[in-house]
Amino acid sequence: MKVKMILPALTEATSPLFRPVKYSLFPPLGLATLAAYLDPDDEVALVDEHVEKLSLDDAPELVVIQVYITSAYRSYAIADHYRRRGAFVALGGLHTTSLPDEAAAHADAVFLGPGEDTWPQFLKDFRAGHPASRYESRVRTLVAVPPIRRDLIRRRLYLVPNSIVVSRGCPHVCDFCYKEAFFSGGKSFYTQTVDAALAEIDRLPGRHLYFLDDHLFGNPKFAAALFDGMRGMGRLWQAAGTVNSIMTPGLLEKAAACGLRSLFVGFETISAENLAEQRKFQNLRRGFIVRRREMTQNGNALPENAAVQKGNNTRQSSATPELATVQSNGGMRDYGAVIRRLHDNGVMVNGSFVFGMDNDDESVFERTVEWAVQQGIETATFHILTPYPSTAFYGRMAAANRLAHSRWDLYDTRHCVFKPARMTPQQLEDGYWRAYKDFYRWGAILRGAWSKPELPPRLRHLAYATGWKKFEFLWNLIIRAKQVTRMLPLLETILDEFGRDEPRVNSRGSVLSLAVGE
Repeated sequence: MKVKMILPALTEATSPLFRPVKYSLFPPLGLATLAAYLDPDDEVALVDEHVEKLSLDDAPELVVIQVYITSAYRSYAIADHYRRRGAFVALGGLHTTSLPDEAAAHADAVFLGPGEDTWPQFLKDFRAGHPASRYESRVRTLVAVPPIRRDLIRRRLYLVPNSIVVSRGCPHVCDFCYKEAFFSGGKSFYTQTVDAALAEIDRLPGRHLYFLDDHLFGNPKFAAALFDGMRGMGRLWQAAGTVNSIMTPGLLEKAAACGLRSLFVGFETISAENLAEQRKFQNLRRGFIVRRREMTQNGNALPENAAVQKGNNTRQSSATPELATVQSNGGMRDYGAVIRRLHDNGVMVNGSFVFGMDNDDESVFERTVEWAVQQGIETATFHILTPYPSTAFYGRMAAANRLAHSRWDLYDTRHCVFKPARMTPQQLEDGYWRAYKDFYRWGAILRGAWSKPELPPRLRHLAYATGWKKFEFLWNLIIRAKQVTRMLPLLETILDEFGRDEPRVNSRGSVLSLAVGE
């Protein structure tokens, strides 16, 4: 059987004018995993349109397309083309799961949710000549998942070919998160066995790894065993984790000891009210949640800057009795302590921030950037709050008639597609771009770097931040020359140097470990 698997590109990634390096970071592991279920005599091609041109003049029997919201229109056009040529077209992914009826108009079969259980059943049905038109995931397990078909991945086209996923989903349920709808109907967080994860790591060449898990630390027992198993492998790796998991005693130390050098952290906002509104409770102290419920039940609203804590070095509004009450009961977890703990363990920080929540006004951009620079965050990723279909946030915006339109290609976290509460859509978009510009100014990079106490971490901060954002024109040339993998040794050098700092110790010789109570 001739099978073609396609990851359609976003419009920006195929622009003849510019291609940011972020589109050449990781290969499409989801499709490569599905390919592992095919028979040995099946002829399969995997095409990532972000890094290579898609040829449409072939004649596969089966076409499989992974659909994201901002590539939906491109995905549908490709699907329609191959259906006209007589191919059986299967669509899956986040957007297909969120809007299956929309996707079904362009497919012979749609897949809802993860495919570990539905994809093998589809292949059985397809070979028998009676495939269904819809497959919905119910059984959630990674126990029998075969090794990823990495032979289908053109490694030289990616900066981080050694990406890996050892879990699915996230144990938390945030209102704006797209992934929760994807995992509805079954478990929303589950992991491989530790032995299977270690075996997959062992198959990867070189030193560098990037865990693409939504929350690698989500199961502390699994994570601790994984990190213990990685000791001695000589790996350098990056991943994503939550604020509360970073403060789990002992877990971060295990991660750093086996090679963690950079962590993506979803701070999202410096407003506790915003966090509570979006149900991002893992960033809040329990005392704040209880107090908020009490005040809400009594018909009172918490003050706008209730989130600001003394330890966060954030600009504060004038002290009010309500604000003092919130602070005494706890608001946000101490973000400053989270960053210090990461830096003390030799781990760089990529902070994620979302603008446009209901407590945000035009001052949020300057306040957030200034706080991030003061904290010495090495890199920051900014987003405009986006109401993805099937999320709780989308439901609230639709009910309040606050959705602007349904042009999915603009649901990219760079455009405002709803009506913000305290600013105009244009103000939100302008502030978003200004935040990027201000955070990555040379002056801000230098100030952030010099927040570090010693010269080596200052130099590492400069190298990482400037390499990522100040030389995009050079990245563009490297990508077009299809030589991006040649830059991996430089990334490894920066990460390795960062990890050479010894952990900070107290006067008794014990490693400093700061845990914040809930």
